[in-house]
Amino acid sequence: MSNPNSFYITTPIYYVNDVPHIGHAYTTVAADVLARYWRLRGRDVFFLTGLDEHGQKVQQAAAKAGIDPQAHCDKLAPQFQTLWKRLNISNDAFIRTTDQPHKSIVQRYLQQLYDNRLIYKDDYTGWYCTFDERFWTEKDVIGGLCPDCKRPVERISEHNYFFKMGQYQDRLIEHIQQHPRFIRPDSRRNEVLGFLTTQKLGDLSISRPKSRLTWGIELPFDKDYVTYVWFDALVNYISALEYKGAGPLLDHFWPASVHLVGKDILTTHAVYWSTMLMALNLPLPETIFAHGWWTVDGEKMSKSRGNVVDPNKMVDQFGADAFRYFLLREVPFGQDGDFSQAAMIGSINSDLANGIGNLLSRTLTMIERFSDGIVPETEEPALPQHEEEIGNAARALPHSVEEGVAALAFRDNLQQIWELIGRCDEYIDKAAPWQLAKKPDNHGKLKTVLNTTAKALRLLSVLIYPYMPQTAVQLAQQLGLSFDFSKPLSEISYKWAAPITGIKI
Repeated sequence: MSNPNSFYITTPIYYVNDVPHIGHAYTTVAADVLARYWRLRGRDVFFLTGLDEHGQKVQQAAAKAGIDPQAHCDKLAPQFQTLWKRLNISNDAFIRTTDQPHKSIVQRYLQQLYDNRLIYKDDYTGWYCTFDERFWTEKDVIGGLCPDCKRPVERISEHNYFFKMGQYQDRLIEHIQQHPRFIRPDSRRNEVLGFLTTQKLGDLSISRPKSRLTWGIELPFDKDYVTYVWFDALVNYISALEYKGAGPLLDHFWPASVHLVGKDILTTHAVYWSTMLMALNLPLPETIFAHGWWTVDGEKMSKSRGNVVDPNKMVDQFGADAFRYFLLREVPFGQDGDFSQAAMIGSINSDLANGIGNLLSRTLTMIERFSDGIVPETEEPALPQHEEEIGNAARALPHSVEEGVAALAFRDNLQQIWELIGRCDEYIDKAAPWQLAKKPDNHGKLKTVLNTTAKALRLLSVLIYPYMPQTAVQLAQQLGLSFDFSKPLSEISYKWAAPITGIKI
């Protein structure tokens, strides 16, 4: 269905009641890196994020505040939108599940499944956790507590509507086995396959009676019920394509290229969402990538511990680019990570101030002092072996970065980029251009050093842009380059041989 040149990237829609924390920032920054990279490479990108605004917790919080649930959502939504602006998130659309078009589309899909006899009504008795808004079976509940959040559960019996999820079990197993990139990383794929191949997949409760929950999307075939929050929330990935673009975009962008999710909602996406799409005769996303969780100084993040990392404070203290860099440099994407302020300060000092910052400062100062602010042409080699190593590394780097982006190996990418920075710093130290400048016989070598480091910085500005957009723009401007990062860059921009001689910094 989708256009081969299109790239559709999504984050989960975050729960409107949550206070934005490092986990939200992590997923959204990672999605932004993918979106920015592929836009620069000329692909047609659609990047979606947004908010899940229905459910019992919203209804209860609004009642406690004495306001209408919609007013409650309207009050909370800007905290996410403002943070994304501060973190330079370049999303193309921001969906809220209280948008009227979204509600209509959810009802249309519910009606379609009901008409196709894939939704039926039945009695249900189970243990219900209000906090997680989900039922648990007898074997799940130990000591009367929710196995997920450890809060007390209550026994509830009620009529509900069910989606015939179980009938898609074999088809889903087959799809996962035949598409190795469908669930990533491999450890998560194995988890889902283990779950699906060792137990019978039941049907999914997709409604709540209005007597218990009114704040939701009404079932089109029974006015006494609203749909369960997951059925409402997951449909956002396709509903947004129907009404959030300049025109209908479903045929152009679906199936999604990548759904980025936290590992806690992998089953929901890999099983619930996949079977829903099968029932609707829609293709499954190309990749569902589940990343890890963050601890803080080795401890689980929680409000009670008072150790929740506020991304707004990180931006205030360190700047958006430094925070973005740290999130993706600190741990391999897909694994759990630990946040500590000391590690972040160390990273900023060693990699940003003493790394890219130092290389730029030294190069600009030398071009200004020794070449009247104009990048000279290469003449005789200063350190032939070093120059060859830098050239070889720089020529290979764009392809390595592209492979890394495709694999969501953000940390590997940044390590390789910073290896080039390290090579250039070592080159300057050993070539000692300040000494070369003292003897006219060495001015040819001096020009080569200045040209080589300027060329490296030109390439680095292109490659770090998806990760650190502000830094890349400033770097390019200080080098006198006329890059327009809002548009695809030409292929020559990624080449080591791209001309830079004669440019005034």
